[in-house]
Amino acid sequence: MVENIPSLDEMILSATELFRNTYKDEPNIIVQAPGRVNLIGEHTDYNDGFVLPMALPLRTVIVGKPICGLEASMVSIASEAEDGKTLHTFNISKEALKPGSPKWANYVKGVLANYKGGPFPAFQAAIVNSVPIGGGLSSSASLEVATYMFLDAISKEKIKVSKVEKALACQKAEHDFAGMPCGIMDQFISLLAEENNALLIDCRDMTYSSVPFDDPSMVILITNSNVKHSLSGSEYPTRRRQCKEAATLLGKNSLRECTLDDVKNLSALGASEDHVKRARHGVSEIIRTEQAARLFAERKYEEVGKLMVESHNSLRDDYDVSCPELNRLVELAMEVEGVMGARMTGGGFGGCTVTMVKSSTVDKVIENIRKNYPLKPTFYICTPSQGASLIKAFV
Repeated sequence: MVENIPSLDEMILSATELFRNTYKDEPNIIVQAPGRVNLIGEHTDYNDGFVLPMALPLRTVIVGKPICGLEASMVSIASEAEDGKTLHTFNISKEALKPGSPKWANYVKGVLANYKGGPFPAFQAAIVNSVPIGGGLSSSASLEVATYMFLDAISKEKIKVSKVEKALACQKAEHDFAGMPCGIMDQFISLLAEENNALLIDCRDMTYSSVPFDDPSMVILITNSNVKHSLSGSEYPTRRRQCKEAATLLGKNSLRECTLDDVKNLSALGASEDHVKRARHGVSEIIRTEQAARLFAERKYEEVGKLMVESHNSLRDDYDVSCPELNRLVELAMEVEGVMGARMTGGGFGGCTVTMVKSSTVDKVIENIRKNYPLKPTFYICTPSQGASLIKAFV
């Protein structure tokens, strides 16, 4: 089905009601941070390459207020998920902040432990989220960035911290508390996105530039396969390690410094077939992403679409992170006239595909997938959205 994406106002109302029902009080802080979809540039961020994501109208909203008194060292967070409301309370002292259960709270704890903006008080908060969990649309970074924005609003000392430093703090939170060695893309785009623009991020030097994507005749269709294979958790760090080992074998710091000719020499240096394949994807994907950003700016969408399909094929054949469901969704999308390109997005082994398609054709794509895809996918029709923001602060 085509998901009805809740508006920001609807999410604020939902979070406020959750806060009222939980704490019998009114929140005075409201923040939001979006999820993202990566248009092209998959598994390149930890290889010091380029990525080209855009922010989504799917987001995390946090409302709350600081508290003081006898319980001033405790944080209380209410969350409303598919399995009902949960309430989690924990101590905010750095010594007490440890990963644990529930898993979603680890992202919050990690940000608290890595916050750069100075001391902050204990607080009560309520969280609502419209980013699908496990769909490769970065629900985790959305929660991390929203938490950082919330801490900024209640911090007792307003220490100036750049958005890049904030993104790095959120990335470290995910490394330390969720055990996921993610790259920097997700946190960057959630903080830095601009409406009607994608963002080209150079993950080697942390520079970035906006890439206009404001053509009303084009939309992005996200199709959630609604499958998640169990390999995903272990295979991500394996791929990352293989890329690093391939670069080291070539005498380079990362795959960003390698060429496709270098990759051809890997076998002669004793590299395994898997290492050659991983390196070939990493190097070629970095090249494709830089090309796509230039073509986007020139509105050459058909050429961008070809690069998207090449990206998917490389992720399928060389990086081995696709799956039959994602492959089928890409095939079905590409059968429809008016589709520029389609590819899997996210870590792989399930989750979502991203399709660039003419707005006049998007319904035909959805219909073709519904008829021929054996499972029940969900669809999101999106255009590039604004990054994280403080909506209300009265402390």
